[in-house]
Amino acid sequence: MNATHAALTELLPLAGDTFDKNKVTPGVLGFIVFAALALAVWGLMKSMSRHMGRVDFQEAPEAGAAGAASAAAPAAEKAP
Repeated sequence: MNATHAALTELLPLAGDTFDKNKVTPGVLGFIVFAALALAVWGLMKSMSRHMGRVDFQEAPEAGAAGAASAAAPAAEKAP
């Protein structure tokens, strides 16, 4: 049995007696971590919005699809 395992087996029962499981909260560190994550998500969303606003994409028809569509249109007009 190593020293770490021995310390854990002796100290964990003591920790269970001192803390009320219904009153344990994340505390200040939990708030700071949550706030940092929220700021990071906000920054990423703002950056994504800015980048999506710069996109200027106009889809050009494919060469093969344009020829097939123009050939089919006159044939449809001739049919009674």
